[in-house]
Amino acid sequence: MKICNNTYNIISDVKDKLGYCKLALIDPDTKNDDKLSMILDKIHSSNFHGVLIGGSSIADNKFEERIQFIKESTNLPLILFPGSYQQITKQIDTMLYLNLISGRNPKYLIEEQVSGSIDVYNYNINPIPTAYILLDGGNETSVSRVSQTVPLSMENKKNILSHALAGQHLGNKLIYFDNGSGANFKIEIELLKYINKHITIPIIVGGGIKTNDDITELIDSGASYIVVGTYFENN
Repeated sequence: MKICNNTYNIISDVKDKLGYCKLALIDPDTKNDDKLSMILDKIHSSNFHGVLIGGSSIADNKFEERIQFIKESTNLPLILFPGSYQQITKQIDTMLYLNLISGRNPKYLIEEQVSGSIDVYNYNINPIPTAYILLDGGNETSVSRVSQTVPLSMENKKNILSHALAGQHLGNKLIYFDNGSGANFKIEIELLKYINKHITIPIIVGGGIKTNDDITELIDSGASYIVVGTYFENN
């Protein structure tokens, strides 16, 4: 299956047309081997517009095989959401080029980006500069554990706005607020409204989203892209 090299334009067009875009997140790790087909069936029946692929870590060497299976099983546009530069693959031609600006671990501020930059170039991947901000979703998530990053408290709106504006000033095309896979709760609605009043680039929201009402509420409050992952693994 050929993936268009304007994948981001496809989902961006959906967002511009509808005012939002729903993205399903698939973790291509061994834990989902027996569920991949069911996860994809659920995604296809839920009117999602695209798929993010990636996870905080991969436990074995079958990452490329799972990517191939997903490509062959869906017509939805695919975007790589890598947990590390080692997950960069020539099988997907668009990726979120993440910068974990809410943390101070140099590995995820610049080292990962440098380590993967040549592969991005050689594979002719379209990178989407994305400011990644980890929020406290009420429990320790794999993202905070692997990145050794303390998530930001949602009670400090000014601090979160400072990070979001820094991401915008640095030229990122997207701001990604993530409470982490399996979070107890999603981003606070008043916080999202507050941030949305001050930044001009699109906002992605993920983590702790469990119902259709959650999705509707987030869209109405300023999220341009909604990411749902754990729901599909658990249902």
